[in-house]
Amino acid sequence: MIVGGLEIDPAGAACAFATVAATVSVLYWMLHPPQSKADIAAKAAESQLRRTMATTIVVFSSEIRSEHMMVLAARLARGSKTELMAVYVIEVPFTLPTQAPMEDEDRVALDTLAAAQQIAKNHGVDVRTEILHHRFTTQAVLELAKRETADLIVIGSFREGGYSGAPLGRTIEAIAASAKCDVLIGVEGKHGTLLGEEFAQAGDDANANPTPNVT
Repeated sequence: MIVGGLEIDPAGAACAFATVAATVSVLYWMLHPPQSKADIAAKAAESQLRRTMATTIVVFSSEIRSEHMMVLAARLARGSKTELMAVYVIEVPFTLPTQAPMEDEDRVALDTLAAAQQIAKNHGVDVRTEILHHRFTTQAVLELAKRETADLIVIGSFREGGYSGAPLGRTIEAIAASAKCDVLIGVEGKHGTLLGEEFAQAGDDANANPTPNVT
């Protein structure tokens, strides 16, 4: 075969092409080594998390301390399509109508949600806030999760009795047992300050700003 005045041996051309193809294949393999089982599992988990975490609800109440978990939820929501919601549940005694005003409790709820909003703002994410008056915290949270089609409920737990080794609060256990979505429970370590200090600072900032709008 003559191309451009040069005589090319078909067999030699085939060998040269095979050599180039083999070299390219080796280089590609070196630059893109096969994934390990760990790599595949990690990517599958991250993909699943991105698909499922559409709505996250952070729960607060007079007994449930979720301040440090609000910081974590905001960090998780940053850079994703997760819709973040912070809710404060006020348990109304049977001696009062469900929607009866409870000024002291409402004030605490507003202050807490204002700090939650500041946390979200510090992390560049939006958050919806809501105060719920209900007879039972567990039922209020489960009904809200169903209404919002929540994918994740975030709760910062407390320990009954206030001492190390005490069981988790019954309300938190009931939510985790009955929720139709994932539940993330965060127990503060004895010396844990990384997240708590950030929320405390947000609380100071929120107290200097107007009260957030809640429904």
